Amino acid sequence: MKTARIIYNPTSGREAFKESLAEVLERLEVNGYITSTHATTCVGDATRAAAKACELGFDLIVAAGGDGTVNEVVNGMATYDKRPALGIIPMGTVNDFAKALHIPPTIREALETIISGQSARIDIGLMNSKYFINIAGGGKITEVSYEAPSKLKSIIGPLAYYVKGIEMLPKIRSSNVKIEYDGKVFEGKVMLFLLGLTNSIGGFEKLVPDARLNDGKFTLIIVEEASIAEIGHIMTLATRGEHLKHPKVHFFKAEEVNISSFEEVQLNLDGEFGGILPAHFTNLKEHLEIRVPVAFYDQHIAGQEEI
Repeated sequence: MKTARIIYNPTSGREAFKESLAEVLERLEVNGYITSTHATTCVGDATRAAAKACELGFDLIVAAGGDGTVNEVVNGMATYDKRPALGIIPMGTVNDFAKALHIPPTIREALETIISGQSARIDIGLMNSKYFINIAGGGKITEVSYEAPSKLKSIIGPLAYYVKGIEMLPKIRSSNVKIEYDGKVFEGKVMLFLLGLTNSIGGFEKLVPDARLNDGKFTLIIVEEASIAEIGHIMTLATRGEHLKHPKVHFFKAEEVNISSFEEVQLNLDGEFGGILPAHFTNLKEHLEIRVPVAFYDQHIAGQEEI
């Protein structure tokens, strides 16, 4: 028999998952999993629960919650040599990571992907001692994702980030940074820098249009110092995936990145506060085994493995 550990945020999705828990347990049991659950109670709890599941040798961890819950679960798993497969039931406001992997938004369909989908090995990022699955960034603009009030996010969803972003535009200032990437150097004033692993970030589904999930490289995007009007134009272009054409936007691929500054520059990891510079980023190629839809695997993973 296989073993599964469900780690879920009981407050995500207006408690919809908690109401469906009995059905989820039954479905996993019918498909050969001896299943147990852990409801998170505070920040960091999902990390501890995932680490315990690794120590006990579970075959599968199911993370039910938003991007924050998934990030915590991955941080609990990533340091272990032997890691369970990861399944995701998206229950958050934006669910960037699940969207990037085309995991269905409903509980039943996401569970079916976990049971009948395909296992794919994908990259994750390591920043200093913290892991991330979707995006790392820095600069005033990146503060939007964790400054948007939880109540606003629960009411209007991803639109909350745009509302907060418009509100913050007059306050946004550049930061003087040094970015070293794979032996090259960029120095100067920037509005933000992003290291992307997937294509869906902060509600923008085309921010990293050429993202590869298992190539061992970050997509490094740097936005130079720009006026409010230019930033607004870049954000508009980003909704269409055309921002890389803007002269103030720079785009590189890199396996390893070092970023430093004489100023205090805040960092953002998967939509949450990640500390301040300096930071060292490493791409951990194919470090995570995750359950994805078969169609997504055939289109986005299988072909890359053959390259």
